[in-house]
Amino acid sequence: MGISFKKQQFDAREEAIIDAVNHLLSEKGFDLMTMDDVADRVGIAKGSLYKHFSSKEKLAAAALTRLLKATLEELDQLPAEMPAVEQLKHILAWSLRLRLQGGVPHLPSTSVSLQRSLMLNLDYMTVALRVNKRFHGLVAKARSDGALTPEVPDDVLVFTLYSRACDPTVDFLIRDNKLSHEQIVDAIVYATMGGFLAR
Repeated sequence: MGISFKKQQFDAREEAIIDAVNHLLSEKGFDLMTMDDVADRVGIAKGSLYKHFSSKEKLAAAALTRLLKATLEELDQLPAEMPAVEQLKHILAWSLRLRLQGGVPHLPSTSVSLQRSLMLNLDYMTVALRVNKRFHGLVAKARSDGALTPEVPDDVLVFTLYSRACDPTVDFLIRDNKLSHEQIVDAIVYATMGGFLAR
């Protein structure tokens, strides 16, 4: 039996809500975003928004969880024979392209209240731990391949990859309007990964 039209509408609206939240988190950050902002961006009444998500924290968790799931899906599509260091470069470039489209919110570390609520969100924590394990696995493989410098600890490399996806440098470069989006991606990937590579 197929999904009912009403359920399809509900799911489509939920995706539109999460899209709006992604953009608002990217533009304003968690603390400045309001439920009214989200409802206005989607074009629905605030009451309708509450039927999907009961709080701003749950909205942000849904947006971040979807982003992490998309990260895993992107990694799963890469060829198994691709060297680990190239997979790390690929996922950084992919996340930067997403950021340029307004699809990557600011890091949860910019808001203490968001951090607290995410730690209590089982869906988010489950996916976040999977992504973290995957990234650390790629770093370990790249190290065993001799591709990474021993001078930079694994955590520094992994956390740098996370933070680059939300780097405000991207905003400055967009406003500066001297580089194309692809030039921005290439330059940031080169600048980021250059310090991690084995000499």
